[in-house]
Amino acid sequence: MGIDVDIIFKIAGVGLVVAFLHTILDQVGKKEYAQWVTLFGFLYILFIVATVVEELFDKIKSVFLFQ
Repeated sequence: MGIDVDIIFKIAGVGLVVAFLHTILDQVGKKEYAQWVTLFGFLYILFIVATVVEELFDKIKSVFLFQ
């Protein structure tokens, strides 16, 4: 039992890509686009974490037989 390593790598990969794009856009002078990229990256990771938490609550409900 444990968290999937794939999810950790996915979150880390999205974080690296967002950080790279943010840096590039910030240096080019497109700060507004850099902020949007960061926001969309954050929302995507938040969606991933929300699905993991939902699965956790489903497992907890099944262990304690809540319905």
